[in-house]
Amino acid sequence: MRAILILAIALATISASTSFAQHPRVDAKARALDGDTLAVDFRLLGVDAFERRQLCERSSGCWACGKAAQDLAANALRAATATIQLMPSSTYGRPVAVVTVDGQDLGERLIRAGLAIPETGYLRNDPARAARYTAAFAKATAGRAGALAGRWIEPSQWRRGARLQCER
Repeated sequence: MRAILILAIALATISASTSFAQHPRVDAKARALDGDTLAVDFRLLGVDAFERRQLCERSSGCWACGKAAQDLAANALRAATATIQLMPSSTYGRPVAVVTVDGQDLGERLIRAGLAIPETGYLRNDPARAARYTAAFAKATAGRAGALAGRWIEPSQWRRGARLQCER
């Protein structure tokens, strides 16, 4: 009986450590929403969306394209469960992921809406995604979607301090 109990404990320990090891590990800064709920920020793979405070310009003047990008992502995430596929890299100190909501790639959705630009340099290992993002950007540009209907600064340049005249 004692041997069976020891064997059961050993198998449970091996099973628990094996199943835990199969889950991806994420090293990231997290914040506590409450005592048992944490939030971790992820960057979307191959996408650079307009920054939250970034403005873009249309014929009618400046508008909050960055806030529009944030709102699109927030509304999509609020409407359905997100599938987060972690990538083995990080940018700006944050884990990188592909996020799918209702079967749609959130990064591609932001690009199609003219609220993000593709960063295909990060997609060298995923040429199919790079092609989809490039095609989505071309379609958004042709349709003058979102920020692409007027003047805008690449988010990476905006983070470095570049501003449109209407933002000064």
